[in-house]
Amino acid sequence: MSQSFCALGVSAEVEQALAARGILEPFRIQSMVVPDALAGRDILGKAPTGSGKTLAFALPIVELVAAGEAAPGALVLVPTRELALQVTEELMLLGKPKEGIRVAAAYGGAPVGSQVKRLRGAHVVVATPGRLNDLVQRRLLSLEHIRILVLDEADRMLDMGFQPQVDRIVRRLPARRQTMLFSATLDGAVGKLAQAYTINPSRFEAELPSRHADGDVEHEFVAVTNADKLERLIDLLGEERGLALVFVRTKRGADRLAHKLHARGVEAAAMHGDMTQGARERALERFRAGKVTTLVATDVAARGLDLDEISHVINYDPPEDGKGYVHRVGRTGRAGRSGQGITLVLPEQQADVSRVATMLGHRDQFEATGMKSARPKLMYTSRRGRRSKW
Repeated sequence: MSQSFCALGVSAEVEQALAARGILEPFRIQSMVVPDALAGRDILGKAPTGSGKTLAFALPIVELVAAGEAAPGALVLVPTRELALQVTEELMLLGKPKEGIRVAAAYGGAPVGSQVKRLRGAHVVVATPGRLNDLVQRRLLSLEHIRILVLDEADRMLDMGFQPQVDRIVRRLPARRQTMLFSATLDGAVGKLAQAYTINPSRFEAELPSRHADGDVEHEFVAVTNADKLERLIDLLGEERGLALVFVRTKRGADRLAHKLHARGVEAAAMHGDMTQGARERALERFRAGKVTTLVATDVAARGLDLDEISHVINYDPPEDGKGYVHRVGRTGRAGRSGQGITLVLPEQQADVSRVATMLGHRDQFEATGMKSARPKLMYTSRRGRRSKW
C-alpha cells in the first residue's frame, strides 16, 4: 500500500503543490526522513544522487520555517553553484503555498551586491561554503537565527576541499539547532564530520528508488582509437535520442570538443569551471530548453546537474574510478525514463575501464564488445613482509 505525503506529516497545501507537479507518492528516503525531520531530530541520510533526497530535507524546511520569524531561519550548504540554483528552485516551488516565505541563493561567480539584496529578509538561504563564508566575514549576512542546517552532498564538499569553510560557518551557528546531513557515504571523513555536527541523529540509508533503478539504464562500452574516437561520438549523437551529456576530463577538452562538434553540425555547448557563472547558467538553460542537445562538461561542472530529460550519458573520457562512473551515469534514467550510459575506450584504457566495469557489475557488457577484462591485481607477501602488486 502506497504512502501519502500527508501521512508523513506534510501539510495539505504543500501536498497539493506536489500533486500539481505530478509528484504523488514519496520516495523511500523521503518516507524515512520526513517524519523525524519534522519532529526536529538531527538526520544522517546516506542517499545517492537521484534518490529524492532534496525533497527529504526541503519538505521539512518549508513546513518548519515561518514567515514571521527572524530571518534567515534555515541554511542549506551545497558544493556547487548549479546545485545551489536547483535546490533554491525546489524550495521556492514548495514554499509557494506558504505565504511570505522567501528563499535566496548565495554562490561564487556572481555579483555580491545583487545576491545580498535578495538575501535580505530571506527565510531560507541556499549557499556554497566559499561565498557564504565571505558574506558572513564581511558582515553582509548574519547566521545568528539559523534553526535548521542542511549539509547536502557532504562527501562532495569534502572532496572539493570545503571543510575549513564549513567548519568556520558551523562555529557561527547557534548551538541549539537541527542539523541534517546527506551524503553518498557516511564513512571516513564524512562520518567524522557527521559526529561533530549532529547530536543523537536518526540515521537512514536509501538506494535509488525503483523507477530510478540501475535496470532503467543500459550500459555500453565502445572500443575506439584516437583516429576514430570523434567519429564514433558523432555517430552516437546522430542516433535518435533526447539530451546527451558528454563527459570529458579537462576544461580545455570541453571547449575543444564542443567546438569540433559544432563544426560537424552537432548543436553542442561546453560547461566547465573556468566559465563565468552567467555563461554556465546560459549554457545550462539552452541545454535544459533543448536549444542545444549536447552538453560537454567536466565532472566538477556537472555536479548537482539534475535533469530528467537526459537520455544519454557518454563518457568521451572514461571516469577515473567507480565512484566517478556512478556519479556520471546517474544523470540519466530518471523519473521513470530509460537511459543509456556509453563509455568510449581507447586501447590503453581498456584495463582500467574493465576493472571499473567489473566492480560495478557490468563485466558482461564490457566483454560483449570483444575487449578483454583485465586480471584483478593480485597481492603477494615478500619475505620481508611487504605487500606488493603483481
